Amino acid sequence: MNKESFYQFSTLTVLALLVAFYGGTYLLTLLIKKKKENTDAFMVSNHQIGFGLGAASMTATWIWAASFYGAATSGYTYGISGPLHYGLWGALMILFIYPFGRRFRELAPNAHTLGELIHARHGSSSQLILASSNILGSIISLMVNFTASGALVSVLSPLSFQAGVVIAGVGVLSYTLWSGFRASVLTDFAQLMAMMAVAILIIPAVLFALGGPGTLSDGMSLLTPEQANLFSMDAILNQGAPFFVAVLAYAIGNQTISQRLFAVREDHIKPTFITATIGYGAIVIGLGMIGLMALMTGMEPIDGDMNNLIPQMVSMYLSPVFIGLFFILVIGSLSSTADSDLSAMSAIVMADVYGKNIAKNKPDPTKMLFIGRLTMIVATLIGVILASFSMDILIMLVFVGALWGAIVFPVIASCFWNRVTNAAFTSAVIAGLLMFCIARFELLPMVSVIPVLFELLAAVGGGVVLGLMAFGFGGRRVGMIVATIAAIALAFFCVGFLRDYTVLLASLMAYGVSTIVCVVVSLLSSSEFDFTQIDQKVINYDPVKPGVQA
Repeated sequence: MNKESFYQFSTLTVLALLVAFYGGTYLLTLLIKKKKENTDAFMVSNHQIGFGLGAASMTATWIWAASFYGAATSGYTYGISGPLHYGLWGALMILFIYPFGRRFRELAPNAHTLGELIHARHGSSSQLILASSNILGSIISLMVNFTASGALVSVLSPLSFQAGVVIAGVGVLSYTLWSGFRASVLTDFAQLMAMMAVAILIIPAVLFALGGPGTLSDGMSLLTPEQANLFSMDAILNQGAPFFVAVLAYAIGNQTISQRLFAVREDHIKPTFITATIGYGAIVIGLGMIGLMALMTGMEPIDGDMNNLIPQMVSMYLSPVFIGLFFILVIGSLSSTADSDLSAMSAIVMADVYGKNIAKNKPDPTKMLFIGRLTMIVATLIGVILASFSMDILIMLVFVGALWGAIVFPVIASCFWNRVTNAAFTSAVIAGLLMFCIARFELLPMVSVIPVLFELLAAVGGGVVLGLMAFGFGGRRVGMIVATIAAIALAFFCVGFLRDYTVLLASLMAYGVSTIVCVVVSLLSSSEFDFTQIDQKVINYDPVKPGVQA
């Protein structure tokens, strides 16, 4: 089977599907379109998003095009445990945001971005580090999602890759531009309902098209012992652990998540995040099973490209109706994340760049909205251009992941510990990022004491990750105990072993080094911050009466 063997719709059919999806989404946003938009509503819906919309939006945003292909690749590569490692840890990260999110909202109930809170806590330099990392991460996310659209359209229709990229860019921008975050949340709800309905239909349809559960039982013989093992160490070290570490950084560092945190009504934060945890896990683990099915039937991905697994399975075993549903499923998933990226970047430029650093907390609301919409247009244009080149994004993804990993402890510590200074925050992030790059790209020879030092720093990072999670739900004492025990235990197991797993080693080092530097520099200062100042410095730009639904 080659590329031409994929089932292809006619150009007219694909265009009709895309127009129906994006046209319907645009018409949906007309229900909330206002002649005179409100800046706080544009950025965070006046902090009044309810439970249902909040949970759906969080789930839809967390599920992006890469989730489908990544989960399937994990199932195909690592066997039975692959989809669980991809979906379970991503789901749990949504849950682990919740306790820290409550603290963020407590300190800055009127915030639109996490950067505003950090600006009130430390000033411009720390805020701009956070803002810059978010803008870069969102641009890359846009590029990935537009690239997925181009690839899907080129595979399932006569249209070119570039045509698919442009259609997705214009389609997402068309319904997000006027109402911003409010449009993103409303359409997320509709897109998630569609994604759930289609996933529920497609996954069992593929299973029974293959011959049912009996066929998969026969396919167990094709699995290696590691792939057949639910507790495969190969899967844990190469997939589970690196993903576990990465998504925690994504959860704390990414504006698309914190924007929803600040938008949801404060009394609905807990049920919103718990529901999103369950929803994300169920959908992504289910989609990962398609990759496992491909492995158990002996399928080889076309051109060796793992991203062809799901389209290949759907194209080979399902009818055109189901292929059309799959097409909408992927377009819906990438659109729900792309519109979140546009809303996130507009909020960052509006609040962090213009509101805090240019207008000095006295912005012109009309100019602020213009800047937000202009940001969306420019970001879409950049995303489309980069996606059209089909660029290799691995280096940028690695860099952004490291930057987010290096900011996790400084951000959380800044919100709980009054000794953390701007110098501690900035130096910790720079040191963590620098050491990550040295380890990840092997800039120093891994000989003599260097690998031992790196492994010990990574052990500290592992203790920090587990300690932060324990701290979030159990408090400071529990967090300190867990972090200490975990770091000591990991040091014993990591030395002489972790150097062979470069990605995991470097990721954990980013946590460990940034934590050590942040703590040491903070302790060298005698200043103590008054947390009540944060609420006074973070304001609503268009105050509304409490309880008014945006």
